[in-house]
Amino acid sequence: MTAGLRLPPDNRGDAPLFDPRLFPVDLGPYAERVEHLSRQLAASAVERDRDGGSAPRERELLRASGLLTLAVPSAHGGQGAPWPLIYRIVRQLAAVDSSLAHLFAFQHLQVATLQLFGNPAQQRHWLGRTVQERWFWGNATNGRDRRLHLNRRDEHYELNGCKSFCSGALGADALIVSAPRGHSSDDRVFLVLPTQREGLAINDDWDGFGQRQTDSGSVQFENVFVHSEELLGPSGASPRSTLRACLSQLVLVQLYLGNAQGALEAALRYTREQARPRAGAEVLSASDDPYAQQRFGDLWLRYRSALPLAEEAAQRLQAAWDRPALTAAERGEVALAIAEAKVVSARAALEITAQIFDNLGASATSARHGLDRFWRNVRVHSLHDPLDYKSRDIGRWLLNNQLPTPSIYS
Repeated sequence: MTAGLRLPPDNRGDAPLFDPRLFPVDLGPYAERVEHLSRQLAASAVERDRDGGSAPRERELLRASGLLTLAVPSAHGGQGAPWPLIYRIVRQLAAVDSSLAHLFAFQHLQVATLQLFGNPAQQRHWLGRTVQERWFWGNATNGRDRRLHLNRRDEHYELNGCKSFCSGALGADALIVSAPRGHSSDDRVFLVLPTQREGLAINDDWDGFGQRQTDSGSVQFENVFVHSEELLGPSGASPRSTLRACLSQLVLVQLYLGNAQGALEAALRYTREQARPRAGAEVLSASDDPYAQQRFGDLWLRYRSALPLAEEAAQRLQAAWDRPALTAAERGEVALAIAEAKVVSARAALEITAQIFDNLGASATSARHGLDRFWRNVRVHSLHDPLDYKSRDIGRWLLNNQLPTPSIYS
């Protein structure tokens, strides 16, 4: 068991990063490594959030941790960790540094893409290089950005155009790219592209007010050469291949809950150690204020209500992942479980990260504490795709027994 909450910079030693009574989590054989990495990221998280930009040093900490190959099957030299465990690690990292947790999670999403769409030879090659060369993966797969096109040129292909929201692209060794062949939006394929390829320009132009170090800027492609063997295959070829969207959506759930956890831990610690009782509270300690107790109790219940849904969704995803083939109904049931977890966790995280300040007072809004970063991170990610459509999917299933169908967001 390990734990997970950020300590103030002046409180070091052997104390757990998070209160283990409140946030127990089983990370199996990776507990010590995750704890160590979390402490490393926490040491500069507030300052780096203020600065924005990229975090090359911290990306190297992720690489050095040996955790970037968790999703690579053992047959290809990786660790073959199950998805529920990978998602717990994402959640723990998000509680201290949501941006780096995002990059960590998207590494595994790209590795999964290779497994879902690559043929056996491609998987051996690209997953093998991922392990042997300690590759960091980025992406240029924004399905709503239609400015990038792939055209055939004799025995090879060529990419021209632009993609936005390319998380992890800056500083990556290779990208997973999606593009339609020619100008047909119906024939969209995934492909692998090393970032040193001529004609590829990765821009440092991400300026969101949250998730500030996810390197989610744009990528320009100008006559970029693509080998035929770098094409992974058509999107949506089978129900199992469409699990990629489910994997991506469940990443967001972990980021929501990680930020909620980090906000709760930081607020509890601030209340115990720094907050003063409210005027008229007639108590000596802010921790004894009955209204603070009531508010924290309510916020805790929101977090606790969301957590089991996230765990259940991860288990359902793993069961689907382990099947060599899926029916459309089996795939839809996984998407439904993830939709439930996403709506509940996003709403809980938005409330928790905003309402902690009702307990803390004006002094807690000082930039040196960085307590607003949790809300900013959740707010940015909660806009990734509308929660209303997830609730609609759930209602449609309740009323008409109609499961979610595959899309870029479900």
